[in-house]
Amino acid sequence: MGQHINIPTTRTQCIGGYLAQPQGKPKGGIVVIQEIFGVTAHIRHVADRFAEYGYTAIAPAFFDHLESGVELGYDQVGANKGKQLIAELGLERALEDVASAAESIASAGKIGSVGYCWGGTVALLAALRLGLPSVSYYGARNLPFLHETPQAPVMFHFGEKDHSIPPETVAKHREALPQMDVFTYPADHAFNRDGSAPYHEASAKLALQRTLAFFDHHLAGA
Repeated sequence: MGQHINIPTTRTQCIGGYLAQPQGKPKGGIVVIQEIFGVTAHIRHVADRFAEYGYTAIAPAFFDHLESGVELGYDQVGANKGKQLIAELGLERALEDVASAAESIASAGKIGSVGYCWGGTVALLAALRLGLPSVSYYGARNLPFLHETPQAPVMFHFGEKDHSIPPETVAKHREALPQMDVFTYPADHAFNRDGSAPYHEASAKLALQRTLAFFDHHLAGA
């Protein structure tokens, strides 16, 4: 369904991206923000699914600034490499790329973002600083930014069995942003990543329903 495109960025360098288009007029656009593993088959599938529900979806390949075509395995070697890449990339540059990706699909209408793991924190920042209505899945790096005033609504999804995000961390989201929805599920970190061990179908389906309702309201105006 999707295609690989180039996205011009603010740093005179193009990065790649995976673009999925809906049939007919889009309801809006969604920037899909990857985990630390790159624009993997899972992330491409996420973009395809949002396209099926009527949105233009784009997944920017942030790591192209450092290495082209990064697609890491979901093992310790892949995780270590991914952590090294996000440290080198930095959140500021990632946020610039989200803005560039949003601009590239501006013709779709109102734009939001959704992010997973590392991307969950980038999605939070997109709501705080770029004004994009955003959904943050299991962002373990959110805490330093919860004091900032959001420029757009943000919804959070967390797994109750996620050791990287304990209940007290989830509670801090509710305290800092009482006006935003914070949902928890009987699942582990990465419960949305189908085809991998942490995948939890019931939680993923419910989180997707809530995410689509959020975007239908804030982007499509349904």
